[in-house]
Amino acid sequence: MKKSPAPSPTQAAGLQRRQVLQGLGALGVVGLPGVGYAAAPATSAVNTTKLAVTDTEVVVGQLHSSTGTMAISETGSIQAEQLAIDQINAMGGILGRKIRVIKEDGASDWPTFAEKSKKLLINDKVAAVFGCWTSASRKAVLPVFEKENGLLYYPTFYEGLEQSKNVIYTGQEATQQIIYGLDWGAKEKKAKTFFLVGSDYIWPRTSMKIARKHIESVGKLGKVVGEEYYPLGNTNFNSLINKIKVAKPDCIFAAVVGGSNVAFYKQLKAAGITGAKQFLLTLSVTEDEMTGVGGDNFEGFYSSMKYFQSLDNENNKKFVAAFKAKYGKDAVIGDVTQAGYLGPWLWKAAVEKAGSFDVNKVVAASPGIELKTAPEGYVKVHQNHHLWSKSRIAVGNKDGTFKVVAESPNLIEPDPFPKGYQ
Repeated sequence: MKKSPAPSPTQAAGLQRRQVLQGLGALGVVGLPGVGYAAAPATSAVNTTKLAVTDTEVVVGQLHSSTGTMAISETGSIQAEQLAIDQINAMGGILGRKIRVIKEDGASDWPTFAEKSKKLLINDKVAAVFGCWTSASRKAVLPVFEKENGLLYYPTFYEGLEQSKNVIYTGQEATQQIIYGLDWGAKEKKAKTFFLVGSDYIWPRTSMKIARKHIESVGKLGKVVGEEYYPLGNTNFNSLINKIKVAKPDCIFAAVVGGSNVAFYKQLKAAGITGAKQFLLTLSVTEDEMTGVGGDNFEGFYSSMKYFQSLDNENNKKFVAAFKAKYGKDAVIGDVTQAGYLGPWLWKAAVEKAGSFDVNKVVAASPGIELKTAPEGYVKVHQNHHLWSKSRIAVGNKDGTFKVVAESPNLIEPDPFPKGYQ
């Protein structure tokens, strides 16, 4: 059989580009906001603050833990942010410029996060950073971003009580996750006594402070019968489990993070505390953690999040298909992974609305930005830099997936400084 002549480099490049666009079109990505191939404006017009922007390229940073105890949770964010950036680049980039990523590893160590943020902002002069997971890492880098006027897209559900010009918070704050979850547990599970447990750093401690106030005073749901904290990476929860057995709470309200979740849920099951016997509601187990925890150990327990991989909407189906096409059919997507995916798209929309990469202009353009194609359904940037989002509760299945059992009827307005909780 006579072989067809090999395509020229120009023909090959064109074919490859058509294949990429056809694939993205099949996933519905072409319908995302701000997509286009407009001629690139002059660099002098879109970069007046000496950021790493050239006629063809804009540099951003990624700052997550790819090693250490938090890697189990943060790997998904790294992957989702890269997926969004790849999709944006395949469509022509932002203001005619392709995005180049400089990846840094915070290594589950807060001083390292601060050090790496300085490198990205001062040395690399990145236009934006997608990163952090724990509140401890965010608090470590926040002074750097505010001093250097950098822009951080932070993807994790968190305790609230913060608002910064230099941060866009794409995860839930306390009123959207903690208060919604507790109210649901009190109403649907008739919970009146609560045992609070978390890892020992700012997010769990502040979250549980808010939870206690809601349970005992503001929401008047009932009584806290126990409150315990354990170091990050802790793997021995036998003492805690004994205390839980003595207290016999209606609800275990958990904010254990990272690799500690694996030991926590395995030891609960070994002690006979299962979803069939005990109502447990967690703020910190998503599909990402379930890969280590295992469905057998979490079955019947509940998570309060805004996103689950099993959400049945067209946006999410396309996102899950694209994620699995890139990272493998067994890849899983958790709440923070999805919130990480939103970051580059929200940044792109704000940059194009501003007509500039300058941080002050992008920040000014951000409130009101809508993402109608978000996998969670629809989000909108509030004036306080948080997102209008829905809240959801899901129960863990034996196969490691989640089944959504409750959803707020409307988007919940973000309120990072709720009265009575500070």
